Amino acid sequence: MKTPNPSMVAAAARNNAEWCAAMSRSHGVEGDSGEQAWTAPARTPLYYPDAVTLVPGADPAALLARIDTSTPGATVKDSFADLDLTDAGFRVLFDAQWIHRPAEEPAGPPDLDWSVADGPDTLRAWALAWDDGNGDAGLFRPELLDDPATFVLAGRSADGGVAAGAVASRGGDVVGVSNVFAVDGGPDTAWPGVLGAVRSLFPAVPVVGYEQGDDLAAALRHGFEPIGPLRVWIRPGQG
Repeated sequence: MKTPNPSMVAAAARNNAEWCAAMSRSHGVEGDSGEQAWTAPARTPLYYPDAVTLVPGADPAALLARIDTSTPGATVKDSFADLDLTDAGFRVLFDAQWIHRPAEEPAGPPDLDWSVADGPDTLRAWALAWDDGNGDAGLFRPELLDDPATFVLAGRSADGGVAAGAVASRGGDVVGVSNVFAVDGGPDTAWPGVLGAVRSLFPAVPVVGYEQGDDLAAALRHGFEPIGPLRVWIRPGQG
């Protein structure tokens, strides 16, 4: 495991917060980026946190005062894995690792026809492939296409179907990659094409993100390095 890289973790956390903000805006939820954290006053979309810390040692009380803790399901992305929210009724939902891939790292040749979703129909086709029948395709709304820093990447097979994809979010000195998927073969199948598409869009920009478990192992096989831990906390319902 590499030594944590605080400056790159901070860049990755801010980039991720901007992506969470874009997704929340597409659902009509306006957040606020403060000195210590990005927060949203109302419940954010499924899988997206109500707060993302931007610096180590964020003040838990100040952070929690800016989100809705009165209803079950509040979540906090603890970007530096240094908070203790148990006294506020939270428990750890999962731990993960921020990852980084240098800009100069070569990407493999694309094996699909990659493009950026540019309309509601192409976004819907991407979302259905990403969702794989789980019922969450509606998470990606057409309003997301209005965000200038968000690029929904679709890899199409010869028959025109979406076979793989990811979301690239440009912000600061990095590009964040999330929601990596392949219809067949898992992330090891998706990563070469995703990285090729990202490199075409942003040829000199480092790539960041976060992963856990088997998805983390796959990212490391494709040139990423772990740079520091993060933790996601959730406040479940009472009873």
